[in-house]
Amino acid sequence: MKPKVYFTRFVEPGKVVEAYHMLSIALPGRIAVKIHSGEKGNQNYLRPEFWRPMVDEVNGTIVECNTAYGDAAGGVRDNTESHWKLLEEHGWTKLFDVDLMDAEGPDLVWPIPTGKVLRENHVGKNIANYDSMLVLVHFKGHPMGGYGGALKQLAIGCASRAGKALIHSAGRTDDRFETWNMHADSVAFPEAMADAAMSIVEHFQGRMAFISVMKNLSVDCDCCQVAEDPCMKDIGILASLDPVAIDQACIDLVMSSDDPGRDHFMERVESRNGIHTIEAAAALGYGSREYDLVEF
Repeated sequence: MKPKVYFTRFVEPGKVVEAYHMLSIALPGRIAVKIHSGEKGNQNYLRPEFWRPMVDEVNGTIVECNTAYGDAAGGVRDNTESHWKLLEEHGWTKLFDVDLMDAEGPDLVWPIPTGKVLRENHVGKNIANYDSMLVLVHFKGHPMGGYGGALKQLAIGCASRAGKALIHSAGRTDDRFETWNMHADSVAFPEAMADAAMSIVEHFQGRMAFISVMKNLSVDCDCCQVAEDPCMKDIGILASLDPVAIDQACIDLVMSSDDPGRDHFMERVESRNGIHTIEAAAALGYGSREYDLVEF
């Protein structure tokens, strides 16, 4: 049976909550709500006010991890002190309980025995404090991955600094200062992301839900301090229990659009071999590229 992906063309906070309820799931226990907090200077990330009705609905805790890049890339989220300051500046701590999951070590090391590239994933140790996870995605492009969706939120988003280094280097180093000199190629990198995402999916074992908002559709990620402005009009909100299906549905909606910015967006995706992340995740067996789109 194909997984369902629910879709609405109305992009507003209340519709995020409605999309979640379409899934008919009650996430149990303590809920980690994975978001992208937005790099300092980024203009496109979705603000905490947008997500507030959804986070309040499940009484969840906002979770994030530190990045593997720092001042050289213009970012300030690579260490706990400056990352926490930015979380405050962006308003996350004002509205929600927030957990920087790798604020203190040691990392959790999860084995990936059947991974295509990785044999282990390093995640922020506080992830073990949660019973379920709600993944709130701002779907957009990405300078390295081609696009940023649910799979990236699971892989890069939940990895510690060492885990991010492992993914970017396709398992060759967990040293964030070395990884940029040995960045994986356009096949190994998306496969490493698919491997890492699988470890998160397996940990929560069906206690997950995914909501993707196709708004502020830039070719650049919210991790970019200087991001290109959106090149397409907003498309809508999607919800699914399948991270592969929801990413594929987002790509399909972009490709079927008649928006004049479509080709520019897809050039970013295709030039980075971004769809291979979806292909690799499907091949690993934790999601489906075939789905039923249910508009509401």
